Amino acid sequence: MKVFLPGTAGAAGWPEPGCRCASCRRLPAGRRRPFEIVVDGVARLPFLAPPPGYRAFAGGHGLEGPDGTRVLYVPPGPCPEGVEGRCDLLLIDLLDRPERLGLLRRDGVADRDTFVVAVGLDHRARSEEELARRLCLWGAHAVPDGATLDTASPAALPLPQRPAGDGPWRELVLGGSRSGKSAEAETRLAGEPYVTYVATGPGGEGDAEWAARIRVHRERRPAHWATLETTDLAGVVRDAATPLLVDGLGTWLAAVFDEHGAWEGDRTAVWRRCDELVAAWRGAGQRIVAVSDEVGMGVVPATASGRAFRDALGRLNERLAAESEDVALVVAGRVLPLP
Repeated sequence: MKVFLPGTAGAAGWPEPGCRCASCRRLPAGRRRPFEIVVDGVARLPFLAPPPGYRAFAGGHGLEGPDGTRVLYVPPGPCPEGVEGRCDLLLIDLLDRPERLGLLRRDGVADRDTFVVAVGLDHRARSEEELARRLCLWGAHAVPDGATLDTASPAALPLPQRPAGDGPWRELVLGGSRSGKSAEAETRLAGEPYVTYVATGPGGEGDAEWAARIRVHRERRPAHWATLETTDLAGVVRDAATPLLVDGLGTWLAAVFDEHGAWEGDRTAVWRRCDELVAAWRGAGQRIVAVSDEVGMGVVPATASGRAFRDALGRLNERLAAESEDVALVVAGRVLPLP
């Protein structure tokens, strides 16, 4: 099956004519044309009246060729219903809820051999470079307008730089308050079929402002992710059966200080818990992304206990960074890789 893509952008193209946003102004006019697909020179979306020998599925969003190869287009919104089995080529708007790719992988619609192409590209991505970075995390591709993909010749399709599901990887995402570090961590795992979100902070009982923060995080996370609330972080990392998102190390360390009465007293137990976490992190058997506060840019705390916590978190960040394949600093929503 040969799939021709005359255009790969959203309905208004990218850049969008007349739009003065930073994303559109970065690109030359006409860089990407509105999405269009032609299969074997005869079939176009919607595939409701396929030619002889072809079969439509998923309400006309999918097409199966005479050789049994299958292509599926996933537009913005809910995933199409009526998808039976895996597809060879998946065309999906990944700028709209990218976690849908993880859900399709979980449901067996896409697997490691499915070639995933991002379409509907537009100024929801701030640049082509940022788009490429995200797609690399998700094991997906952006192809140029006018590309022809031959599903019968997998060797002709470029492989993702970082296929989703390979590992383990240990990734530490640092940032200040409201920097966008949690959203970045969630973005990194959006393409995974199974994720366990490890919540290390208090649940917000008796604190309306903190409860509101937690509610925003919960509503943003994919519904199919599992959630685990615990401070036994070393044990969770050691026993993990799915990729983990730990949010965050600062609240975990504060809870450890509380558990051992270490704000004013002996902190030996805190150092032991940190040692256990670093050892578990070093031996992690699943992909893990952890969020932590970058404490080196803040003011010096006014109390001895505050300074002790700041120093402990700074040392923990440094030790985990040394054991991580990927460390990044998030500032104002922008991601700065730390070599």
